[in-house]
Amino acid sequence: MRLYPFTFSPVLQERIWGGQRLATLYGKSLPEGKKIGESWEICDRPEGISVITNGIAAGKSLRWLMENHGRDVIGDEFSTGTRFPLLVKLLDAEEDLSLQVHPPSIAAKELQGESKTEFWYVATARTDACIHAGLKQGTTAQEFERKARDGSVQSAFHRLKVRAGDAMFLPSGRVHALGAGTVVFEIQENSDTTYRVFDWNRTDATGKPRELHLEKAMAAIQFDDVEPDLLRAEWLSKADGSEFRELVQDPLFFIRHFRVGHASECMLEHRDRLTICGVISGRVSIHGGGEELRLEAGQFGLMPKALLDGRIVGHKRSEFLFVEYPGTR
Repeated sequence: MRLYPFTFSPVLQERIWGGQRLATLYGKSLPEGKKIGESWEICDRPEGISVITNGIAAGKSLRWLMENHGRDVIGDEFSTGTRFPLLVKLLDAEEDLSLQVHPPSIAAKELQGESKTEFWYVATARTDACIHAGLKQGTTAQEFERKARDGSVQSAFHRLKVRAGDAMFLPSGRVHALGAGTVVFEIQENSDTTYRVFDWNRTDATGKPRELHLEKAMAAIQFDDVEPDLLRAEWLSKADGSEFRELVQDPLFFIRHFRVGHASECMLEHRDRLTICGVISGRVSIHGGGEELRLEAGQFGLMPKALLDGRIVGHKRSEFLFVEYPGTR
């Protein structure tokens, strides 16, 4: 099969803290009355697998694509059974998420979980919105555990006010929680291991609290991770008049944020890497393999590593995330 840029149907996930804003903001078709907290836009998990919506492979799954063309999609690290390395989501936090942590790789193996490093881009936020990330200065493991057991552990978390356009890197081992009133683009390692520390004393539809995982969390938390800041990358200008900033350079993913003004368009040639484009606002076109993929806000396109003639065009008044998988783990 000739390769081309792919787009996928979202896999919706109901969450106790979710809402309906993915419909109003991005036109997602949500079940009425359900609290949809996550839209898995590109996923290859046992709990949900993306289905291709365009081109000659429409109707086939991302799992099929990996099984039949995995080396062309991600590169030489592919071997039989390898899952797609990233999980791409939109999150709608109508309420606060639980205070939680994802384990680093060494702890994950000991705890029989999966490591999980994440990136958040805040697409929209209420005026009072915040996130929790890292620990407050001076917090010890003993103090943290005591507060977790007496219900006051939120006072040990570092709290940051956020607004649209803010971004945060969340390496595995960093305690965190997404705050109410935010919608974010999330790029993460392909994992779904979460250890909850505190869930705001809420109960589910049956009146039961969700399970907490304090012992595993204590083994996963990086207690020297104190008061991290939001990403503060400088905007740089391109010759075509567009701007970009380098947000993340990590072995798991590189992320740049592009914005295109009123009088310009931004064109990027596809490099020899698996690439994902996520549209924040406006319109973006992805070309390659004889296909043109037109994306609007809240949509994502995937360009396989081996796509030889790929390019991305950000049209006037557009913003998008440009995610590359370096394949160097």
